[in-house]
Amino acid sequence: MDDFSDFTPRRHSRRRRLPPQRSSVRITWKELEEPFVRHVGNECGLSGNTQAAYRRDVAHFFDWLGDRIMTDLTLSDFLDYLGSLRTANLAPATCARHLVSLRVFYRWLQLRGIVKRNLTALLESPKLWERVPSVLTVKQVDRLLVAPNPDEDRNWVRDRAILEIFYATGCRASEITSLTLEDYHPREMFCRCVGKGDKERMVPLGRGAVDACSAWLAVRAEILDRAKPPLAAGKTEAARPLFVTRTGRPLRREALWELVKKYARRVGAPEEISPHSLRHSFATHLLAGGVDIRVVQELLGHASIQTTQRYTHVDFERMRAIHEKFHPRS
Repeated sequence: MDDFSDFTPRRHSRRRRLPPQRSSVRITWKELEEPFVRHVGNECGLSGNTQAAYRRDVAHFFDWLGDRIMTDLTLSDFLDYLGSLRTANLAPATCARHLVSLRVFYRWLQLRGIVKRNLTALLESPKLWERVPSVLTVKQVDRLLVAPNPDEDRNWVRDRAILEIFYATGCRASEITSLTLEDYHPREMFCRCVGKGDKERMVPLGRGAVDACSAWLAVRAEILDRAKPPLAAGKTEAARPLFVTRTGRPLRREALWELVKKYARRVGAPEEISPHSLRHSFATHLLAGGVDIRVVQELLGHASIQTTQRYTHVDFERMRAIHEKFHPRS
């Protein structure tokens, strides 16, 4: 007979109830698009341009998903997605932005209980090389500003005013398109710019910019008088855009890009010159002239001085070239 004297009966612990597992559900971008864009606009306070970029990036992610289910993706799947971005020959900065869009999207999904873990938080951003901004020389800028002319360009008065404002203020293209008549103060020779995060700054204007804008305002008044039906109904004249098309409609950022590219080609400027190059040139020329970097930071609307410091690298390249040319032992 077996001896069970040492046997201690097992105590039956109360069975722990596991939370119900969420079944894999295929959710389309169409269902999530508008709520997500409202979230990044209203709760994150991102600008309209950033909202549009996030919308495009997440739509691109859903195109890549194909038959995959969004809630079932693993870390390996996300790495495959980043690999597909690199395979598409996107710039490192663009890949980094796609990843930021995806992180914000999945953080939002986690807040809504659609996913349990935000695996995108484990992904490292691609390392970005700090590129020296492309800039124009002072002589190239002088040629660019007078490139629009009545013999070749129908909108030469407007285009010359836009180029002058670009270089006088260092504004971004989106800031130029959002300028209104009430932002422009020719008598005091400054304009009010609204940058990223709706941050306002006052930027002085030179005589060349004021004169070019005065000539444009006369043409602009004729354009808006001819516009039928009247555009921007309910808005005061001062609240209308400073720069408009031939039909009186607001200019798009893409139109400014094409405008700068057109005149840059005409004066023989490098192919990579863009509207942002005029912003870079504005900052670089000020620093080269001895302006304090904190003043340049304020004029550009940079939140961090580190962003402005990259322009000192451009000026360093110029100083090194001078050193190599003139120093006896360079």
